[in-house]
Amino acid sequence: MTRAEAEGLEPDGADAVALAADDAQALEPDPDDWFSRVLEVVETIPSGRVMTYGGVAAALGSRSSRGVGKVMAHSGAETHWWRVIRASGHPALGHAQRALEMYRVEGTPLRWSRDGASWRVDLAVAEWAPGS
Repeated sequence: MTRAEAEGLEPDGADAVALAADDAQALEPDPDDWFSRVLEVVETIPSGRVMTYGGVAAALGSRSSRGVGKVMAHSGAETHWWRVIRASGHPALGHAQRALEMYRVEGTPLRWSRDGASWRVDLAVAEWAPGS
């Protein structure tokens, strides 16, 4: 059953215009919505720079790094997910290879182990904060 049918509206004419307007408004992100606020911060991270999950949370006046992680898990493919990393300098679990490709493209500073087998983002150089 469609919304129009449930509300007893005809899906044409003025009713259709009203339904379309209501539906469009429902799709706009709420500026007070945690999900939207996290994504807004992530979108501001410049190419070649990163923020930690905790850094994104702190930029929003929160300590909920896990909350940031949950948002990234649900929308990461739609944003610059590789720019949000763990406090250790490592990307999200299971995404190291793809993140490394993106870091190389963007010139993100990396630190390699002595044997060259492992790496992490050099947070001392690459970490970014809004307003910096």
